[in-house]
Amino acid sequence: MQIILHLGAHCTDEDRLLRGLLRNVGEFRKEGVAIPGPGRYRRLLSEAVHELGARDPGADAREVLLDTMLDDDPDTVRRLVLSHENLLSVPKLILSGGTLYRKLEDRLDAMHRLFPGDEIEVFVGMRDFASFLPAAWRASPQDSFEVFLHELDPMQLRWSDFIARIAAKGPVTCWCNEDTPLIWGSIMREMAGVAPDRKITGSFDMLSEIINPEGMRRFRAFLKENPSVNEAQKRRVMAAFFDKYALEEAVEEELDLPGWDAAYVDMLTELYDDDVRQIAGMAGVTLLVP
Repeated sequence: MQIILHLGAHCTDEDRLLRGLLRNVGEFRKEGVAIPGPGRYRRLLSEAVHELGARDPGADAREVLLDTMLDDDPDTVRRLVLSHENLLSVPKLILSGGTLYRKLEDRLDAMHRLFPGDEIEVFVGMRDFASFLPAAWRASPQDSFEVFLHELDPMQLRWSDFIARIAAKGPVTCWCNEDTPLIWGSIMREMAGVAPDRKITGSFDMLSEIINPEGMRRFRAFLKENPSVNEAQKRRVMAAFFDKYALEEAVEEELDLPGWDAAYVDMLTELYDDDVRQIAGMAGVTLLVP
């Protein structure tokens, strides 16, 4: 069985990706793709990996987990899609120990022991640290941003280090959160393991959140008038509609942190862009781009 493990990161899609996949669960099921609701596995997986530690699980652990997660016979499922952003950490501990998601290796090792013989692939969205860190801090109960940082210098953080640690355990597919409105459908198709030109429900949901209703109406009219356009062409058209009809309040973020002036934020973003270019060339990594 292929197990797709979507691990966030925090403050990227806020479960919208999972909700989008669940809208297509009936059709995906016909192709052997199971997408259980989060209530069936999130607490279960968190408890399982926490209690397991470095030990080996019982001989029936995999069977018990799958029986709880699935309605169907596991032998009929070729691909199981799970989404759990807190499996690695709750928001307040994202940087604990001076490392981004320091328990990553332990958690992935536990998953491989719980599902021996299965192919586990990690999916993760990245986000510019200039906006990721303030958002993750606000999602945590920490009153102090400095305490949340655990003495880490934001300028030293790199997603490429995090992605390399995942890739050392198995294949990883990643993308930039800033690109998601243009590649939303592609992300869902990749997670489900269906054809890249497969029609799915909700593939333009993210785009509809960042362009005005008139732009969305015109975009849908364009698709109706041009049914043969491929995915690459659709993304170019989406980018053009975004440039013309973007909702300013949906794409601009207010950053109000001590010492974080415009020059500092620009530097963080420049480092992020350079880091993403490095990730694009990493072995064992698939970077989804518009």
